[in-house]
Amino acid sequence: LLPLGLGVATGLLLPGRLLGPHADRPSFALLIGVVMGVSAIPVIAKTLTDLGMLHRDIGQLTLAAAAGGDVVAWILLSLVSTMTVGVLTAGHIVSSFGSLLLFLAVVIAARPLLRRALGRAEKAEGSGPVIAITVVAILAAAAGSQSLGLESALGAFAVGCLLSSPSRETAVRLASLRTVTLSVFAPIFLAGAGLKMDLTVLGDPRTLAAAAVVLLLAVGGKFAGAYLGARIGRLTHWEGLALGSGLNARGAVEVVVATIGLRLGVLSPAMYSIVVLVAVVTSMMAAPALRWTMAKVEHSSDEHLRAVELAAWSDRASVPADPAQN
Repeated sequence: LLPLGLGVATGLLLPGRLLGPHADRPSFALLIGVVMGVSAIPVIAKTLTDLGMLHRDIGQLTLAAAAGGDVVAWILLSLVSTMTVGVLTAGHIVSSFGSLLLFLAVVIAARPLLRRALGRAEKAEGSGPVIAITVVAILAAAAGSQSLGLESALGAFAVGCLLSSPSRETAVRLASLRTVTLSVFAPIFLAGAGLKMDLTVLGDPRTLAAAAVVLLLAVGGKFAGAYLGARIGRLTHWEGLALGSGLNARGAVEVVVATIGLRLGVLSPAMYSIVVLVAVVTSMMAAPALRWTMAKVEHSSDEHLRAVELAAWSDRASVPADPAQN
């Protein structure tokens, strides 16, 4: 809530020249709020895995909070898309939320069918059937959400949530699709996003000042919101800072939001460049900040047991020592 509120307030106060050609002030402000509020689950998960912190309580809490926050972000992004089409009325809002509820109901109802289809595909030889069903499900959900006036990315995200806990066999067979996605499609998308950036705009002192303000508020809002929530939830000082360190990473998720904003005409090329710059800087901050803050958080016996289960699931040989036995 805090990053979203700061983002909306920032969007209301930023210079008008940073608005896109099809933006009014409310749609622009709401999009900046989304930009401030999102977190990059892939970046967070990869960072936690590389640092050996995926089994930690804070690691699990960070992923859960990021998932919940991103669901809200995609909903608000669909609302921004509706606002760019015409004047937002109460009827538009009701229609958008009705479409959203219909889409979510269909996705939830389709979950058992998807699980059953993947279960049958696992019995076939090779990875082809499992990959085909997964890709068809993602494209169908994206097309369905777009046909309802929502962003297609929301449909893909929803199927990703359904597949977030696959069976071991499905996870193994999806490895090749994951490799192609991370090694081919993701670099192509990120390269395209980078080519749309124009860093020369930062040569203008006013644009540079706006970029510094947006970056400062983006980082400060995430840390302050996460820390406040952690303390209300009776977590320690260092756990609150660690939670903020993880949730501050925005990565490719913010780049996707920025790309959609540029396509809708809500963001100007200069503001798009600022948003992508924030995504890069905050993602680079995640690893060193998590390493520093988590070093102050003690291991628990529950975390050790979770590490054993994780190692058994992934066939790892090494398991962190149980501090309770020391």
